[in-house]
Amino acid sequence: MERVFSRGPVCVAALRNVTLDIEAGEFLAIVGPSGSGKTTLLSILGCLDRPTRGTYRLGGSSVTTLGDVPLSRIRNRQIGFVFQSFHLIPHLSVLENVETPLLYRECPSGELRTRALGSLEKVGLSHRAEHRPSELSGGEAQRAAIARALVTEPRLLLADEPTGNLDSKTGGQIAALLASLHEEGTTVILVTHNEPLARGAGRTVSLQDGQVNSDTGWGKG
Repeated sequence: MERVFSRGPVCVAALRNVTLDIEAGEFLAIVGPSGSGKTTLLSILGCLDRPTRGTYRLGGSSVTTLGDVPLSRIRNRQIGFVFQSFHLIPHLSVLENVETPLLYRECPSGELRTRALGSLEKVGLSHRAEHRPSELSGGEAQRAAIARALVTEPRLLLADEPTGNLDSKTGGQIAALLASLHEEGTTVILVTHNEPLARGAGRTVSLQDGQVNSDTGWGKG
């Protein structure tokens, strides 16, 4: 798989000859220096981008040539996203933020609240349901973002630097939460510069200049 970006007359290869098989139930960390292609790879895995060449198969089916509408449906029903900057909607309560992905499924209002509260309970944040994002600590905001990602019961959870804006203690708590979600059966793929977080994953893929530099764990050498 390759991903090439055109910048005027210049073409930049963000990913080159990347081949990965990721099994359901894995906990995979993607590491490497800035500019190595980590976020580009995560974007393709999350159906936010497409490879320029090659194929991406999700759950055994190719999604490479799908249009925007079916890709949006896949993202909403199969993939949860957690970002470094949380991306919570400031004028909504924590509960309303978590409910947001379900609005695209036209869920009944009662089901919206029940599922959102259940997701907040899973991350230990139900007591902050009616608060606004500005009233949360960094760790609480990231827990809210994780709850939002989980509310659709995704088969795949993608996290881009989930501890990047947190102190070491709070980052450790988020790492423990991701590990517990993996133990419950969620496939977790994260991009991180945090070495302890990467070591907690069952497999680590290191990128360098858009290529896989090493692939260790989960039966890898």
